[in-house]
Amino acid sequence: MNPINNGDYEDLEFGYKRIDKWNDENIKKLSVHYRGIIELVGEDTLREGLEKTPLRVAKAIQFLMQGYNHNPEEIIKSAMFREDYQQMVLVKDIEIYSMCEHHMIPFFGKAHVAYIPDKYITGLSKIARVVEAFARRLQVQERLTTQIRDCIQETLNPLGVAVVIEAQHLCMMMRGIQKQNSVTTTSAFTGEFLKVATREEFIHLIGSKLH
Repeated sequence: MNPINNGDYEDLEFGYKRIDKWNDENIKKLSVHYRGIIELVGEDTLREGLEKTPLRVAKAIQFLMQGYNHNPEEIIKSAMFREDYQQMVLVKDIEIYSMCEHHMIPFFGKAHVAYIPDKYITGLSKIARVVEAFARRLQVQERLTTQIRDCIQETLNPLGVAVVIEAQHLCMMMRGIQKQNSVTTTSAFTGEFLKVATREEFIHLIGSKLH
């Protein structure tokens, strides 16, 4: 699916012009399938409101699945720096939007990611980009949590990694059990975060309103 929309903007004299990049061949194929789906549920794809919907949905799904085109390990390696720092680095409240692989319905929430460096740190934005790269795929929350943890552990080789994700799943809210206020929490730890004291410090920090 490469290239995909990357949100580029061309600087013009007056304002900005959005430049979208798509894999045209995939867009055409996806549009055909979505047109068929819309017709199968009983709608008329020739009416004004739906005439361009298959194309719009094809572009939307390519954007939502863009994580398959990104290498999370390379994201971290693009901004690795030597630093004599061995205390916790925490990036919390990272927004996540993902698609449940069981029903292809969104789940969304926040990720809290921490690591304790050992010789190397990475740019703070790279942590959020790693979360995004894994989230923008067909996922289950449990696997998303461990993928983020393992990527940071294997690439940075820190003294420990902690990941907690809190999310609401529309597959539980819109269909099935239809429980509107349920929140799912998953966690994954390595190294120093397996120690009770370190893990409790992390849990305290993600629950604190320090800003």
